[in-house]
Amino acid sequence: MKTIKHFIAVALVAILFTSCYTEAIVEVDPYVEVNNGPTLNQVLTDYEIWYVDIDASSGNIVVPFLQKAFTVSFRGGNIFANNNLSGLGYNGAGFGIDVGSYDTFGFELDAYHDLDGDYSFDVRQLSGNEIELYHPSTGARYILVGYQRNTFDYDLVFYNNIHYFLQEFEAWEKIYTSQEGEINPFDNENYLQFLPAGVSGNFRSSEDGNGTPVNNIYWDYDGIYDVDDVPGDFYQKTLTLDYNFPDNEFFDLTVIDDETIELYQVTTGTTYQFRGRGYIEFRTSEDGKSKTLPKLRKKTSEIKKEIEALKAKKAKALK
Repeated sequence: MKTIKHFIAVALVAILFTSCYTEAIVEVDPYVEVNNGPTLNQVLTDYEIWYVDIDASSGNIVVPFLQKAFTVSFRGGNIFANNNLSGLGYNGAGFGIDVGSYDTFGFELDAYHDLDGDYSFDVRQLSGNEIELYHPSTGARYILVGYQRNTFDYDLVFYNNIHYFLQEFEAWEKIYTSQEGEINPFDNENYLQFLPAGVSGNFRSSEDGNGTPVNNIYWDYDGIYDVDDVPGDFYQKTLTLDYNFPDNEFFDLTVIDDETIELYQVTTGTTYQFRGRGYIEFRTSEDGKSKTLPKLRKKTSEIKKEIEALKAKKAKALK
């Protein structure tokens, strides 16, 4: 009897709830995207500085304004870039120079560069401070890492890319030779010029007298230059001048300021200082030493391959 009463009670409750049920239909506007996360503009402006990690980027065709930039920033619709190492951390209060403008639509970034043209990117957030800019038209992918100016290690960027710093002046003029050290042929060389890797090499030197106009310098020698790390001392580098004849010159390279370098010649104990002349501000797609040699950043591994190829070519020619 108890079981029958219990069954009847359950049946009555079921009937009651069934009679009170009304189907609710919620209409969703198909044109409204529901996204509770940050907008792309918020992601871009969360960090003051975006380091362009060339070594992590990919693609056979480059986007010029990104390929030449060490950092980019997105501020109030304007794009700023540090394209030079000289003045890095100081130019534009650390942001660099104004190079264009931008808009965002969903997670699409439309960049309007003043000189290199317009580019549209699909943006993907890889981590809290890392994004990927994908350019569908070329297949280029750029990895950007976000920082605040007060925590960004400008020195790290500078010394990691110091070979580009040497290329930012049309010539380096010798301004000091120490009394210490043995007399040697390099004492007579008053100018150095550093270039991107070319057909015969990537540096030239001259014995012209101090004060010679840069355009009038006669380059007596040329060859291959290479910058290497010193184990245990990140802020110390070595410079090798591999002339197109058997002799080479080896130096410890120290940067004194944004336009002055010091070279300590290991074999003779002589110290030299050189000051940059003819500062080159990289802005356009046709800048650099000539319109056929623009400054476009390359992966560290690619630079090393180019240097090794030049050395192999020299060795073959000397046989």
